[in-house]
Amino acid sequence: MDNRFILRSADAGVLTLTMNRPEVLNSCNRGMVTELRQAFEGAGADATVRAVLLTGAGRAFCAGQDLAEAAPPPGKPVPDIGDIVVGYNGLILAIRRLEKPVVAAVNGVAAGAGANIALAADFVIASAEASFIQAFVKIGLIPDNGGTFFLPRLVGLARATSLAMLGGKVAAQQAKDWGMIHDVAPAEALMETAGRFARQLAGQPTRALGLIKRAFNASLGSDLEAQLALEARLQREAGRTSDHTEGVRAFQEKRAPSFTGR
Repeated sequence: MDNRFILRSADAGVLTLTMNRPEVLNSCNRGMVTELRQAFEGAGADATVRAVLLTGAGRAFCAGQDLAEAAPPPGKPVPDIGDIVVGYNGLILAIRRLEKPVVAAVNGVAAGAGANIALAADFVIASAEASFIQAFVKIGLIPDNGGTFFLPRLVGLARATSLAMLGGKVAAQQAKDWGMIHDVAPAEALMETAGRFARQLAGQPTRALGLIKRAFNASLGSDLEAQLALEARLQREAGRTSDHTEGVRAFQEKRAPSFTGR
């Protein structure tokens, strides 16, 4: 697959996707969003991929929407911002529907859409120098890319309201303390740390991880009775995997399991 705006590499079951517009702090245009969506969708169909690591080239993770595309010069027609958001929606759904773990390695500023693309991942590991900004209000907009969905669930309604309405910056360590992200790493060790973590996930029982993700996605809109029924169905599916058989044998034989993702 040819890509203009992202870089791809694969190693030890980990697909690394790098947003590659460093000259504009990896701000999103339609082309980059489309390439990312296609990459996540493709990862779901590729049995060699057992985890995805998402990061940005240069000194930023993603500075949000490229205003050169969304805010034309004076005298030019203003695009329908809703149409742009619909394009992003496909990317967020592709991340959440991918039944493999997604790790976001946030190497610098994650602002606006960039912040919420990161928060859509299963795990966020941020550089100690990174920050998260719900910058939408500064240009008279609301959080999108799932921001109004993920943020209150991660940090609570009061903090989410403050971040969205005031547009304040959250440093990496504060984001971890609030439960917004998984971990913080020194800037110089971020990719080594995130890569090691992604490889660890790639060695886990991939189908079980995917079913966990499916169950958690469903739980956000389910009542207890429906969730219990879903757990029974998914557990039946998990119980039929080769990795479940291997895990039980390894436990009985008092050895480390060797999971294959099947």
